Amino acid sequence: MDFAETIRVALGALRANKMRSLLTMLGIVIGVSAVIAVVALGRGAQQAVKDRISSLGTTLLTVSPGQARAGGVMSFDVRSRLTLEDAMALEERGTVITAVQPEMSSTLQVQFLNKNAGTQVVGTTANFPEVRKYELAAGRFFTSAEDLSRQRLAVVGPTVLENLGLQTPEALVGEDIRIRGIQFTVIGVYKSKGQANPFSNPDDQVLIPIQTARFRILGSNRLRSISVLAPDEAQIPDAMADVQKVLRREHKLRPDKPDDFQIRNQADFLSTLGETTQVFSMLLAGIAAVSLLVGGIGIMNIMLVSVTERTREIGIRKALGATRLNILFQFLIEAVVLCLLGGGLGILLGAGGATAFTKLLGWTTQIGASSVGLAFGFSALVGVIFGVYPARRAAGLDPIVALRYE
Repeated sequence: MDFAETIRVALGALRANKMRSLLTMLGIVIGVSAVIAVVALGRGAQQAVKDRISSLGTTLLTVSPGQARAGGVMSFDVRSRLTLEDAMALEERGTVITAVQPEMSSTLQVQFLNKNAGTQVVGTTANFPEVRKYELAAGRFFTSAEDLSRQRLAVVGPTVLENLGLQTPEALVGEDIRIRGIQFTVIGVYKSKGQANPFSNPDDQVLIPIQTARFRILGSNRLRSISVLAPDEAQIPDAMADVQKVLRREHKLRPDKPDDFQIRNQADFLSTLGETTQVFSMLLAGIAAVSLLVGGIGIMNIMLVSVTERTREIGIRKALGATRLNILFQFLIEAVVLCLLGGGLGILLGAGGATAFTKLLGWTTQIGASSVGLAFGFSALVGVIFGVYPARRAAGLDPIVALRYE
């Protein structure tokens, strides 16, 4: 019996038991589709993080307060600070710095008519849109003169707009809102930036002049962070060194003392968030891949049952001249075909699920050729691994014993 005839016999056996073959494939279908959908979600999350960080600009540096140390031990009772004076020092003495944009913030209630919403109130400077790459959907941003004169002006994010029950940006421009009982006039609404992670939403903010925030709302000069722009990507290391030099002098740190602040560039954020997302994606994909193993065990179980049911058939084929290799290949082909068909259906189901996540839930997904190839190849490997034992058992049957089997 030639190889082509062996394949025809194997496929004929699968067609003869369509329902059993379909149910056997189900484990592989679910496993492959789960792997592809989960990996697509993970890749989409990574791309969303990358796009979000890239939208802020590749030359952006973020300076945040560090933890004070004493004798090499972290001191948790003393929190280092960044102040407006630090931002002014960077602006005045920085030599490799294009722009400095400080921020102070607090979570407060914002009231509009009979609606109220808890949101992040951020005090910042007039160069916020240029430094952070924000665009306005309606209205305008406040000016440096309005900041210095402590004007009660506000620019809100699209999420705040929705939380206050409004549909269009223009509906809030020119209206008055209250923050801590103080009336502010909304002069602008910025375009959505998108939420890169579940812990912070850049669209859920109210931006007010930093001097107004300092003296009328927060009563403090402590900053959440200072954003600094480097001239270009090649000068990022020089800009970071410049910031470090200025702030160490401003904080009067001796040479043997470590920095009490942190300077991070966008590449650091991208690397950290990307690695975190990748770990979660691999973990979820690993969990989904367990169903592939379960499906493989189901295939081995059905193939063993099939060998038992077809013992007389095997005996007849051997008596007519079929070799051990013919029998081995026949049952191995049956197992591999089941897995490959299941893998193909799983790819279609997984891709369809990922597309549904994007269209119905608005999640970012990205189906990669590598994940599809890996899932399909793994399903074929499962067929070989779990099909070998039943195939060898069938090939090893003694033809005389098989012919006597009832």
